[in-house]
Amino acid sequence: MLKVALLSFWHVHALDYEKDANQHPDTQVAAIWDEDPARGRKEAENRGIPFYENLAELLADDEIDGIIVTTPTHLHRDVMVAAAKAGKHIFTEKVVAATKKESDEIMDAVREAGVVMTVSLPRLNAPYTLAIRDILEQGVLGKLTLVRTRLSHNGGLSREEGGGWLPERFFDESAAQGGAMIDLGCHPMYLTRLFLGMPESLTANYGSVTGRSAEDNAVSVLRYPNGALGIVEAGFVNSHSPFVIEIHGTQGTLLYSQHDDKLLLRTRAQEGEEWQTVTDLPQAKPSAFEQWVAHIESGTRAEENLLLAADLTRLMEASNASAASGCAVKL
Repeated sequence: MLKVALLSFWHVHALDYEKDANQHPDTQVAAIWDEDPARGRKEAENRGIPFYENLAELLADDEIDGIIVTTPTHLHRDVMVAAAKAGKHIFTEKVVAATKKESDEIMDAVREAGVVMTVSLPRLNAPYTLAIRDILEQGVLGKLTLVRTRLSHNGGLSREEGGGWLPERFFDESAAQGGAMIDLGCHPMYLTRLFLGMPESLTANYGSVTGRSAEDNAVSVLRYPNGALGIVEAGFVNSHSPFVIEIHGTQGTLLYSQHDDKLLLRTRAQEGEEWQTVTDLPQAKPSAFEQWVAHIESGTRAEENLLLAADLTRLMEASNASAASGCAVKL
């Protein structure tokens, strides 16, 4: 049984990962640390498990095999480097870090310590993503010209507007290292990177519908040497906005929308060139958490996961820089 520590209840997904750990037959949450000691102590007391006010003491505990990182983003580098040096395996909420420098420092510490790290990039494991990858490998869309991905919700709106459920701390630019793009935009960003690769440059525009300092409405445009474009959209201020993927090519188009959970394909190679619903979707892969545990038990590394996570940080850093400067950022 792997004993893991949950580090912070700052992130809204902390409870989800706690549930993953306690429901997995090979793991259990055995300790808690929180940068907010009062919050962490209360959560630990509610669960009847130890609370460590000092992170170094927790990491020195030989009974703890790994950590789940759901701290504010600005603490990721220090927490994960310390954990790696203490020999603890790491499962972390995205992003790894807000800058390439910090991400590299984390990855280097993980490699040097020989511990296993996996980043929560859940939409990589979804049936629609796996089906899209299979179709793209067949080349039936021809040369890819544009990928558009969108993920948005209404959590940043007021309760009167149907929102109000996203914690205000998600708009703390210092802690979160950004707003809608670095949080919700991670998912469409890593999918666009998956389908098109790394761009040569990126331009981003951020808006604040609610007037907060951190953006709640954001778009990043990725430009590729062959003329292809990637459009990544994210927001905290949109009601009934389904998660969507559009992939366009010279010979066809793929469309996916969460509103009906259908993957549609139309290509010039199809007889009649009508829209077809892709019905033979693959089974979902194990969750990122399950993959993390499997890698620990088998002594392997989550190579693709870590590559995409590192590239995600580069793209988010470029997005923030472009939005701040109003200029394109070369990668």
